[in-house]
Amino acid sequence: MERVRLFVVVASILVMCVARSVGGEEVADTLSACDFPAIYNFGDSNSDTGGISAAFYPMASPCGETFFHRPAGRGCDGRLMIDFIDGVSPFSLDIQIAQYQQLKSRTTSLYNRAKKQPRRFPRVDDFSKALYTFDIGQNDVAAGIRKMSDEQFQAQIPDIINQLATAIRNLYDQGARTFWIHNTGPIGCLAVTLHYLHNPSPDYVDRRGCVKFQNDMARQFNRALKQKVFQLRKELPLAAITHVNVFAAKYKLLSNAKKHGFLDKTKICCGYHEDNNHVYCGNKGIINGTQVYAGSCEDPSLYISWDGVHYTEAANHWIANQLISGSFSDPPLPITIHAIGFNLCSSFHICNSFLAYKLTRN
Repeated sequence: MERVRLFVVVASILVMCVARSVGGEEVADTLSACDFPAIYNFGDSNSDTGGISAAFYPMASPCGETFFHRPAGRGCDGRLMIDFIDGVSPFSLDIQIAQYQQLKSRTTSLYNRAKKQPRRFPRVDDFSKALYTFDIGQNDVAAGIRKMSDEQFQAQIPDIINQLATAIRNLYDQGARTFWIHNTGPIGCLAVTLHYLHNPSPDYVDRRGCVKFQNDMARQFNRALKQKVFQLRKELPLAAITHVNVFAAKYKLLSNAKKHGFLDKTKICCGYHEDNNHVYCGNKGIINGTQVYAGSCEDPSLYISWDGVHYTEAANHWIANQLISGSFSDPPLPITIHAIGFNLCSSFHICNSFLAYKLTRN
């Protein structure tokens, strides 16, 4: 099952409805402060803010150089999509759910012990007001590509999706009500694949130069995920479940990289990849008898790919801007009115505008 990272933003980090901009372009107008006391994220390394770093080994330079100016647990140069809107992580989904349950069960005790500084811990009632995001799938698809035939992978998809659905039902039974479900991106467009692809046959790549069969496997996974989201809406009538087509948003960027101010999608910012010699981001290697340090490019903001697999902060921010508009969501509503559209404001006193939040520390 997809390895995921539970990202808990407790009440000590203020969640604000703030306007974000890239290159001076505002994504939305500031309205008012939101009342989401926490965001609980279950995701792979595309949204992992420190799972590997905390459990096994810290991220090394040059990761984090763009925003944090130091390694900050993320497998790219700065912030992730979740840092704007709402490495493989060492913990599977069932373990993450267990961690969440443990946190929730201890909350009352922790909160009562912290009466002098109660905002440092989530209140019991805050769990029903929190936002629960899921950003998974890429590792499952990648494993399918490496180890399985198309038929074998198709047979595995229902089990993977059902495990996700079980996790959502579990959270719902514990009071969770607001869910964002991201599908997986176009893995056949990742630079780690395309960088080594030379003169492919016309039937191997699509019209944008991405590997067809890999993207087809991602689409199969995404179709099953979307169907499950529709089913869960019927099963969980009090939940607000939004399906977000991250595949389409990322494919839009990758298909027209230069149009959107980036270099070609095959370019990798961090790492040494020349003449079939490869030293991966932040590592040292010996090339023709000489030690080579695989550092970052001069300007990461021009690149879509940070290390061949993970997106740069600039690319993550561009994608986040697209998602905020609601044009890639089902239902197709801007984030600013999702809460009202689902009648959550009256139920949980959640404001009608939640655009982004800023992490001021790890």
